[in-house]
Amino acid sequence: MVSKEPDPVDEIDALRAQEYDLLAAVLGRAPAPDLITALQGLDGDASPLGQAHAALGRAARETDPRAVGRDYFALFIGVGRGLIMPYASYYLTGFLNERPLARVRQDFAALGLERDPGSSEPEDHAATLLEVMANLAARRLPAEDGADHRFFERHLKPWIGRFFTDVAAQAATPFYRAVGELGEVFTTVETEAFAMEA
Repeated sequence: MVSKEPDPVDEIDALRAQEYDLLAAVLGRAPAPDLITALQGLDGDASPLGQAHAALGRAARETDPRAVGRDYFALFIGVGRGLIMPYASYYLTGFLNERPLARVRQDFAALGLERDPGSSEPEDHAATLLEVMANLAARRLPAEDGADHRFFERHLKPWIGRFFTDVAAQAATPFYRAVGELGEVFTTVETEAFAMEA
């Protein structure tokens, strides 16, 4: 029996995956100087997403990596806790480790994903969910067609827009304000695109 090769990833899905990968990278940890340097080349067109890319590129060119690191710490870690709790459970219930986390774990198991034993973060962290979306969009995970749509609807759509709005509002640096704005625009585009597919 010959196994079927996965269908090639179309250009739009590849771009979507890049967007999710970028957002996951800047939310999972304070960006390293080489990532900030890479982001300095971002530019965009007149579309809302293009303008958000251009704003992030400008912010990366004008930023001090140490200030970005301090802002990341204040936003997401803090002394005791950060200004923002980047977890689905917290946004949806007001508490950590609640039913949304159980649903994420259930869907991770169905996708064959296991928690990284080296990570202390619950699986419903924004960066983790965005990384899974990148992998689904790019077909790096064996999943049926439409799995990205279902995952987005179930685990991101109910809260991720508010989260990015909060990041943009609470950030002390133009860099994380631009990250929040890019996340808002991109997840709105995704929501609208998925609605048209339905």
